[in-house]
Amino acid sequence: MRLNGGPSGTPPVLAVQGRATIGGMDVLELLESAGLLAPGAAADPNDPTVLEIWDLLAHDGWETVLTLLEEPGTNPPIPPRTWADLATAAERLHLPHSAAWCHWRHYEARHDLVIRAELTLLPAGEGRRKTPFAGAGVMRPLWDIGQRTPDGGPNLAVGFLWVEHTPTLGPGERATVRLLALAPDRWRDLRPGDRIAMHEGRPVAGTAVVLEARRVYGSC
Repeated sequence: MRLNGGPSGTPPVLAVQGRATIGGMDVLELLESAGLLAPGAAADPNDPTVLEIWDLLAHDGWETVLTLLEEPGTNPPIPPRTWADLATAAERLHLPHSAAWCHWRHYEARHDLVIRAELTLLPAGEGRRKTPFAGAGVMRPLWDIGQRTPDGGPNLAVGFLWVEHTPTLGPGERATVRLLALAPDRWRDLRPGDRIAMHEGRPVAGTAVVLEARRVYGSC
């Protein structure tokens, strides 16, 4: 038996007879059921890779570890139900960032749409925003995705914003982001290379180049 203690409020990682639990929950079983780990792949709790995985899982780093384990293109997409189960597990373990990430991925899978882009915010002297914003899906800006109203003006669409592997994004900064469309069907015509604009109110707050626009379960 081995117990890896963490900072106050962090669920401990407990290894017993080759199995590891976080806060008493066998998260390995969830990862195996999701197809992210082969059964028994993490049976040796002394393996350095396994230790890194459990450290990330126990310290609210599920976005990082799940992205690494997914290996896009090598495994079938994870179904919505499994993302919901992972979100519930993260909530029970009081891991807010990881729970939010799993809820985000659940929404993507349920609506069969993934949109990623390279976003550049305007500098503080040029745009309306003066301070950084949290990157974990709390921003809900408007986007000019190329659609027009009957009078020829931009028909803006609402899209939540997740900054990948970065806690905040501030004026003048650039990052890879995921966009969660409030009305997914309006976004399905986007293609890699398209340029879209982010709005906070009427002014443009930033510009983005689409990197990826695809269905979860097949090409758009």
